[in-house]
Amino acid sequence: MKLSDVQKRLQMPFPAHLINWKPGAVSKDRKRALMMAHIDARAVQDRLDGICPDEWSFAVDVVPGARLPTVRGRLTVLGVTREDIGEAPEVALGTLKAAASDALKRCAVHFGIGRYLYDLPKIWTDWDDAKRQPVTTPELPDWARPDYERTPGGAHVMQALEQLRYELPEDQDLQREVYKGLKAALGALHPSPPPQRREGHDAD
Repeated sequence: MKLSDVQKRLQMPFPAHLINWKPGAVSKDRKRALMMAHIDARAVQDRLDGICPDEWSFAVDVVPGARLPTVRGRLTVLGVTREDIGEAPEVALGTLKAAASDALKRCAVHFGIGRYLYDLPKIWTDWDDAKRQPVTTPELPDWARPDYERTPGGAHVMQALEQLRYELPEDQDLQREVYKGLKAALGALHPSPPPQRREGHDAD
């Protein structure tokens, strides 16, 4: 398997519930904020584990003399290496772990992972300055969502599947009930077309 074989899968949009938002700028009256979309390092790791679990690695070297903890990261995927700098934001108490996470995400962008988030239009939203968060979570445009999320109810089904990865019951009878429920939900999203009547064979 080569990098070119999996490039499209690496570049696929992430589910909306994995997208986090942070303010890139706040208006002078502290009532509006320009929201920036981003993913966390775990989402990057899960994407790589899902596509080439045994053929990627990540390493960092500390950059000395920087004002904030800074590292140079090296992400290797299917034999191809990309490098970038990661810096710990001051709000993260300046930890090397935060710098390493930042470096991983920046290196991943070189492989197309999450790069589409840089193409999002500017999103200004009402800002709750006391809670340091938007009043409502910004909506992603359709092109920045996976295909299944463009179908009504699809996002809820996939979020449930994601949750079941960590909470699948051990009891087999319960597993069968979960399977039946998911099968019914997926059937509702993609119902089978009704059988077509063949000409000349109508029932009496």
